[in-house]
Amino acid sequence: MKRLGPFVFERRLAPTRTAILGYSLLAILAALVVMSFIFWAYGVSPIKAYTVIGRTTLGSRFGLMEILRRTIPLLLCGVGLVIAFRAKFWNIGAEGQLLAGAVAATWVALFSGVSGPVKLPLMFVFGFAAGALWGIIPALLKVKLQVNDVISTLMMNYIMAYFVKWLIYGPWRGPTMRGFAYTDLFPRDAWLPLIRYSKVHWPTLLVGLVAAMLVALILSRTRLGYEIRVVGDSPDAAHYAGISFLGVSLWVMLLSGGLAGLAGVGEVAGIHHRLLEPDHVSLGYGYTAIIVAWLARGSPLAAIITSLLFGLIFAAGDEIKVTLQMPFQITGVFNGLILFFLIGVEVLLYWKVGLVRKGKGWVGKAGS
Repeated sequence: MKRLGPFVFERRLAPTRTAILGYSLLAILAALVVMSFIFWAYGVSPIKAYTVIGRTTLGSRFGLMEILRRTIPLLLCGVGLVIAFRAKFWNIGAEGQLLAGAVAATWVALFSGVSGPVKLPLMFVFGFAAGALWGIIPALLKVKLQVNDVISTLMMNYIMAYFVKWLIYGPWRGPTMRGFAYTDLFPRDAWLPLIRYSKVHWPTLLVGLVAAMLVALILSRTRLGYEIRVVGDSPDAAHYAGISFLGVSLWVMLLSGGLAGLAGVGEVAGIHHRLLEPDHVSLGYGYTAIIVAWLARGSPLAAIITSLLFGLIFAAGDEIKVTLQMPFQITGVFNGLILFFLIGVEVLLYWKVGLVRKGKGWVGKAGS
């Protein structure tokens, strides 16, 4: 128990699921309230803004398909980050790992010489491998050289982004793309099939859902999952039990980076059908997936729900830009607000907070 002025903090052993759900919803509600003031500052009625967003996203087939389209990369990256965060490996590099997968898929589509029905599966294999490799590098740096994982994974995002720029402005720039820094269009056998009248590439969506279920099974029923949980919960206990930090870190980042790489394959093979500017391949999905994983609280299955939530926010960004005449980047503000309030409610999840009156003990417990 700790005391700070008139407040007393008592450590909670573990938050209940009800508390996690309740305070997560509270964080989202607080972000919505603050967003209302931002709408108002732009001269837009918050009631009108939320009505328009609800009608154009949840109220139409096109809007629902757009939510699913945005959900796909968020789900794949988010499930991968759940694995990393469970092992207390702070992978902030899903954005770069996604781009690595996009680069590998582009090579298979345009330069490998492979054609026919094996091309798409090979794009997924190479995309997973490229994302995994880009994730394994910071794992080695952390375990072997004690390099901070937050810094190394974050910096590698910029390395990959500039590598993509070099490719599309240099050796991979398509000769038919006059005046534009793109690769040539992928051949048709490198295009993912879509749900009719939408941009939802359903094979990647299916891969994301299966990945969430498989990761949940790995974490709960396998030796690797047990080792990941032990390393994340108690490094000292993991060391005493003889668990290899190197082995766990490599497996964690192989899976985390590989899933992000699959998201990159989906974006170039399902949406753009070419490699282009990094911020066009990904609208910051790798960064937003950090919030997806945080809100999922270590559950790959919960990441399905949280990725849908942020898919809704991204889909709403289009309407905010077109209908409300506000910058699309406002979605980044909303994402940041949710993360800010999620971090803010952590104290209520792990500490009971109360007021103290002299001689009268606690009054008004919070976070019970």
